[in-house]
Amino acid sequence: MMDDTEIEAMETLSGSSSLGDAVSGRGQSASIEDDGLYYIPERRASLDLGPSPMDTTHWHYVDQALSPALSYCSITSETNSDNMDDDDRSSTRVQLIRADSYSSCYSLDSDDCEKRTLKVKSKDDAVSEPSDTPELIQDTNEIRHPSLTVAFTFKAIGKTLGKLSEGDIKRFKMMLWKRYPQSFNTPPQGMDMVDLVDRLLECYDLEVSLQITKTLLEEIGQKKMVDYLQTLCIRNEVRHDLSETLKRTYGEVCEDLAMQGEKRPFDDVFTNLHITSTCDNGPNIEHEVMTIEKLDSNREEAKLLSTKDILSAESLEHSNLKFILITGVAGSGKSMAVRRLVLDWIEERSHQHVSFLFPLPFRELKQFEGCKVSLLEIIQKLYPETKKLRDEDYRCEDCKIMFVFDGLDEYNGTLDFQNTELLGDHTDPTTLNVIVVNLLRARLLYRGLFLVTSRPQVKRCVPWDTHYDEIDVRGFCDPEKDEYFKKRFQDPDQAARVIAYINSFKTLRIMCHLPLFCSLVADECQQIFRVRGAQAELPRSITYMYTKLLLALTRHHRMFRAQDRSPDKERDFLMKLGKLAFNMLEQGQFKITKCDWKEIGISDKEAVINSGLCTQYITKPHVLFHEKVLSFIHPTMQEYLAALYAFLSFRNQGKNIFEQQLKEKFKGIFKGHKAMELYKSAVDRSLLCEDGKLDIFLRFLFGMALKTNLELLQPFCTSSVKWPTVIEDSAALIRKKIRENPHPGRNGNLQHCLEELGM
Repeated sequence: MMDDTEIEAMETLSGSSSLGDAVSGRGQSASIEDDGLYYIPERRASLDLGPSPMDTTHWHYVDQALSPALSYCSITSETNSDNMDDDDRSSTRVQLIRADSYSSCYSLDSDDCEKRTLKVKSKDDAVSEPSDTPELIQDTNEIRHPSLTVAFTFKAIGKTLGKLSEGDIKRFKMMLWKRYPQSFNTPPQGMDMVDLVDRLLECYDLEVSLQITKTLLEEIGQKKMVDYLQTLCIRNEVRHDLSETLKRTYGEVCEDLAMQGEKRPFDDVFTNLHITSTCDNGPNIEHEVMTIEKLDSNREEAKLLSTKDILSAESLEHSNLKFILITGVAGSGKSMAVRRLVLDWIEERSHQHVSFLFPLPFRELKQFEGCKVSLLEIIQKLYPETKKLRDEDYRCEDCKIMFVFDGLDEYNGTLDFQNTELLGDHTDPTTLNVIVVNLLRARLLYRGLFLVTSRPQVKRCVPWDTHYDEIDVRGFCDPEKDEYFKKRFQDPDQAARVIAYINSFKTLRIMCHLPLFCSLVADECQQIFRVRGAQAELPRSITYMYTKLLLALTRHHRMFRAQDRSPDKERDFLMKLGKLAFNMLEQGQFKITKCDWKEIGISDKEAVINSGLCTQYITKPHVLFHEKVLSFIHPTMQEYLAALYAFLSFRNQGKNIFEQQLKEKFKGIFKGHKAMELYKSAVDRSLLCEDGKLDIFLRFLFGMALKTNLELLQPFCTSSVKWPTVIEDSAALIRKKIRENPHPGRNGNLQHCLEELGM
């Protein structure tokens, strides 16, 4: 330890009495806490010693003054030694031992000052005393961890030294000058922190620079700072390894829903989503034929957000909100938003105030059901690289951790916030349900940041006393629909054809606000181009794409939410929901009331959470009155399910829903002319509705007669009787109605019905 006399002598030499008064070649010194300090300065040019090589023949080795024997070894604090095994220590460990002697020939202020010439030992040297300057030896067998970069090392050393007091800074500089004078052309007391760290990194390897810093910090009695620097190195390694794991998981995406296509970088296909700061906005009600009033949903002005705004550093400064619930209908892009957020963190494009980001999808959490486990064990099982982290890393304020729980709607456990036991320690083993409930209570890891995504919940999934905010993912706006297809199809001509195709059908264009629907359209078009060639004609039926959407949602339901659900139960559910859709459609109703659910006898959870065909929002017709309301995810989905109900009623039961009485003798048996009776009744009923409320319904009903749609709907058909060929008869019926129709303005929809039949 240096005494005051030595320090004063150093100050006299340097002409500066404190760090704050120091002036470097860059001008006024900066405060070490200023984030702007941490940049990598340009290296100084080496001293120009002329065109010819320097003659070193007259140089001699000069030993430094003797001092008490010192030995230097790998420095880690006692705390680290207790808490970590040898395998867990930072790979930046460097061994320091005493040097016998070094050449004093250093090119002052040069870039190669770390290249030393070791004095050759002789027999006489064996009895000589060693010098104060330790030899810095890097273990050549130890591979440098890829996370150890110049930028990190510069920031870590600067941040550590910035936490020292003014007196400790003076002592550190004094020790640095005493141990390694050959690295400085002037005493370092006059250097600001940028110059000091810069010079250290110029003269030594990254590992050696870190070890010198740790050694000198311990000599001046700052073991806590040694600990702090070691912690920064460990966290840096874990973050790097975690980022590599997440990049492999989230960096590429298979665009084909069947997971049979080639994977592409997510950045190449991602399209910005429409995210709003308010929830309960109700479904998209844009319609090709009808004008539907906003369904008494949230009328507050919404602010548009991006994933970078979610739990950002700026938002945390102005609010203590640390829990965000992201909702959106099935297929609206919630998981896509999560993937965007994760990759932006990895690539350091956003959320750099977050030290670690852990995506914990509920699909992966299901593996922990039925066993005792702690949240810490879950994290370490899914991300083994986190085993290096210590308990304080999860609890301290300067190590922000964000948890992303994607797909709460896929969790089948009971969210009982009243009776579930309290849990506040992330290391305590318990059941998965207790962990999930306490996470939603904001009890576990209260310093953490939490992001949960879910379909709109029928029952509240967050306790009333948990402080949280809710935002809504609403899919694509119009410009993003075109952008999606331009990115999806690498051939610009194919992309242009697909965009023109969806623009030719207003209903398809509207439904492309759902990224899932866009993906289905793109899959179908790619398949056609692949099989029939780039100039092949694209289908003229909107019914086919809606059937694809229905199957995608119901199959998704079976896979992740109710794998044991039988096809019979699914068919019965669709029939009941379709009957409700038809009755509401005839009444011009788009909101589903509690009475409606009781009458049809199906679960609202089944409709909203499991099938994804419906959504929930809260109406606010009065200041103190809120009402939970359900509706279909889009009015056209209501019309499609109504048509499916009419079609399957006739296909499976021989029942024409437009007739008052069911003719029992025809139940389950029908002939060709009976099928035409269904379509004739549907056309007549549609033409009576001047507001066009059955127009799209009629298109879907005719579209289901096509062979391609019949094949897709076969799992829902129970009758063994072959469906008669009614295409020609249906086309003849429509043309006759067009000629006889006294209201020519209603003929446009009949023309669309011909398109559904492929005419």
